[in-house]
Amino acid sequence: MGKKINPLGFRLGGENQKHRSLWFAQPKNYSIGLQEDEKIRDCIKNYVQKNRRISSGFEGIAHIEIQKKIDLIQVIIYIGFPNLLIEGRTRRIEELQINVQKGFHSVNRRLNIAITRVAKPYGQPNILAEYIALQLKNRVSFRKAMKKAIELAEQADTKGIQVQIAGRIDGKEIARVEWIREGRVPLQTIRAKIDHCSHTVRTIYGVLGIKIWIFVDEQ
Repeated sequence: MGKKINPLGFRLGGENQKHRSLWFAQPKNYSIGLQEDEKIRDCIKNYVQKNRRISSGFEGIAHIEIQKKIDLIQVIIYIGFPNLLIEGRTRRIEELQINVQKGFHSVNRRLNIAITRVAKPYGQPNILAEYIALQLKNRVSFRKAMKKAIELAEQADTKGIQVQIAGRIDGKEIARVEWIREGRVPLQTIRAKIDHCSHTVRTIYGVLGIKIWIFVDEQ
């Protein structure tokens, strides 16, 4: 059987995985709510990309949580590195709120954005995937980038990590999949807390896909 289920969705409803969008809607309005969430996340990522320091090259966003109430949309950004959002905290957040508010039309609800700092950024798969993508864009060997990412994850006290890259790796004519694992990554066990992300990176040879599984803890 093909292992094509998302590890996060597979574990939802249990003790170790929760939704990153918390709201209720009527069935006919459900798709509109999903599109709103996507617009909010895209607006935030685009803003961070435009305003980040060139020297760092990192967005550093671990994940974005959205909570919707009757008259309020609460957005919590979990961020790993002190980039422009944290340096110019008050002014930047106000500017970001205005940009996001323009992205979707909501007259009756106000928007509130909060930032939470992640203690161990390299324990987050999104940040590791972004690190690997940056290395691949700079023509670093894919094996070297994968091994360095695993070393960084081990420093963040993870129990296991698996990294996979797919596509025209190193510009080869035939696309292939390369992966490496360190420690335990028990994907078949629901009680294992697995953090997962998939990330795409555009290189001069085409688009590469990066997937990372991190075994955080076991209940």
